[in-house]
Amino acid sequence: MAKRTPARAKDPLGLRRAVSGWLLPGLVAAMALLAAIALGGAEAAEALARRWEGGAAAAMLVQLPQGSDPAPAAQQLAAIPGVAEATAMDQARLSALLHPWLGDATGLPLPAMVELRLTSTRQAEAVQQAIAEMLPGAAVEAHGVWVARLSALARSLQAMAWLTLALVGGLAAAIIAVATRAGIAARRDTITILHDMGATDGAISRRFAGRVAWLAGCGACCGLAVALPLLFGLGQLASPLLGGGLEMPWPALATLVPGAALIAWVTAQSAVRMWLKRLP
Repeated sequence: MAKRTPARAKDPLGLRRAVSGWLLPGLVAAMALLAAIALGGAEAAEALARRWEGGAAAAMLVQLPQGSDPAPAAQQLAAIPGVAEATAMDQARLSALLHPWLGDATGLPLPAMVELRLTSTRQAEAVQQAIAEMLPGAAVEAHGVWVARLSALARSLQAMAWLTLALVGGLAAAIIAVATRAGIAARRDTITILHDMGATDGAISRRFAGRVAWLAGCGACCGLAVALPLLFGLGQLASPLLGGGLEMPWPALATLVPGAALIAWVTAQSAVRMWLKRLP
């Protein structure tokens, strides 16, 4: 019959009592939750910017002079270099677009409109000049200005999400450092005795780092499990703006657990080694 290994031999520093098995994982779980939400927000902002820059920015509305027929005008405009598609807007569709602002616009004299889809946003200026020469008196509404502003807003939100992620990483490292120092203070006498008996700095710091990294990894798993349903909900809310569901940033999310464990390992190793260097 194999002998059971005493708990003291498995944990000579008493780290299971010194480093809490509940507080540290709970705090890391909260940090992982915030990090996952920040990653989801960054992905959503990126998707919005791509959609605005690639879709609405390439659209253009042309208001024809009074009395013009939009169907033949659309055929003329479709021949302009840089125009991928020209669609004459019928009165029913135009009334539907104006309904949120004007209500029932059936009896109102609505202008003739043609909707253009450009092959590239770089062609916008040349297309506007060609329209002015082809249809004098036509008014052109390009979406480039407000799309550029919306894209800048989306990029700013994305930058803020990445900044939030960096701050979360820094806070996690600070929390782990505090927990490690508390563990050192709780087992100070034991660590000093083992150090005097010949235990190396590397052996002691590795035990601390292993315990802290394990707890941080467990906490990150819990935080990620809570974050996934929230991210799916965010995707459902953003789907009307994105023209589809939000693509989950799986590669980035997959790094949260090993990333938390790595931060914990490096932080605990550094804290323990710095403390041991001060011993006589």
